[in-house]
Amino acid sequence: MRLPKTAHTSRPWRIHEIAGDFHVEDVWALPTPGGPDDLALLVDQFANGEGDPVPSPVGRALFALRWKLGALFGWDEPADGLGSRVPTLRDRLPADLREGARGPDLRSVPFTSVYQTHDEWAAETANRTMHGVMHISWVPDGSGGHRGQMAVLVKPNGRLGSLYMLGIKPFRYLGVYPALIRGIGREWRKGAAARGAGAV
Repeated sequence: MRLPKTAHTSRPWRIHEIAGDFHVEDVWALPTPGGPDDLALLVDQFANGEGDPVPSPVGRALFALRWKLGALFGWDEPADGLGSRVPTLRDRLPADLREGARGPDLRSVPFTSVYQTHDEWAAETANRTMHGVMHISWVPDGSGGHRGQMAVLVKPNGRLGSLYMLGIKPFRYLGVYPALIRGIGREWRKGAAARGAGAV
């Protein structure tokens, strides 16, 4: 379920300290019910899960098209990535976050972890069009439990980046996010069933 941006901005996340110049593009509730200490399980699923990150033919086709366009126009050259065109957000971290857990990098998509705490995790990516952050947090669900929440923060790179983000918006909402979130929920349920069986 898509949430208002205030679902992210109204909470005292540490990401606000280091990404104040980023725009909150989207906020989503994740179908990952659990206990108060389960963020680490969700982070591990993102980093090491076996499920398809975009489990739909339409979503996969859109991602394939994106990579082809990136290759054609040179959007994803190393010189336009983290540590080259833009410095990593780790350079902005206060001492406690810099010295704390960094969190895992993702294997299936080009996101590098910035930091991880008990209830939030941030990973970043950059190319010629934008510098983006995926912020995964763990929040009360209003029914006595907890669940994941995903916010997408973006800093477009000039006019090209702004036009790019505007152009891909309908494809994200129609072909990418719904399938992605359903896939996250399926893998979470599968993991929860496996953990429950192991506890018996």
